[in-house]
Amino acid sequence: MSTPAADRTILVVNVNTSAEVTETIRRSAAAAVSAGTRVVALTPRFGPASVESNYESHLSAVGVLDAVQRHDGPFDAVVHAGFGEVGREALQDVLTVPVVDITEAAAHTACLLGRTYGVVTSLTRAAPAIHDRLLLSGLAGRCVGIRAVDRPVLELDADPESTAKGFVTEAQALVDDHGAEVVLLGCAGMAGVTEAVQAALPVPVVDGVAAAARLAESLVGLGLSTSKARSYAAPQPKPILGWPLR
Repeated sequence: MSTPAADRTILVVNVNTSAEVTETIRRSAAAAVSAGTRVVALTPRFGPASVESNYESHLSAVGVLDAVQRHDGPFDAVVHAGFGEVGREALQDVLTVPVVDITEAAAHTACLLGRTYGVVTSLTRAAPAIHDRLLLSGLAGRCVGIRAVDRPVLELDADPESTAKGFVTEAQALVDDHGAEVVLLGCAGMAGVTEAVQAALPVPVVDGVAAAARLAESLVGLGLSTSKARSYAAPQPKPILGWPLR
């Protein structure tokens, strides 16, 4: 049975511990969902200040699990707000509500809008992780390129004008040189510049946070959630030595 829109709550979980990035994510998600749907944004109580390496990505996944499992109150879906980061599958194992990752949501949305898409992210070193996530989800075949503005995550929101300018430059190269018909914001911290970059580009621009929030809301409205038949079945109870979390 689906939940009435006025009673829906979507948790949007930042993968880093920056309250400023969490607020950027919250605003983007709240603007995308229906009136009456509540967006609650969570910041992990421990983890990296920003996620820009494989090491930090795996650390962040534990912080995200902790944040969701400690949340006090009902919720109908979760948005995993890390572009190219690990952790979505673990949430699907332990939750019975829909879990939507912003990387996959952005790419799925792009595939509905054009034949090809490209990604603009924060740092060059993030590109392999993003490509791996797209491969794992079966969406890499329509990605024609991943480019970077080469600005650390925590600097993206500090100077939105510069971030938008860098994004437009790299996105235009994806359109002109690689044939991208849609461009994705490849970092949750970029969510605040969507309107500015869309105004400057001739192709659709997809913010993964907004796409994931709306898609999560749609799954709730359809009364659908993660299959527990095999891949995301609940973990079997067993001792976990020294584990400090729930």
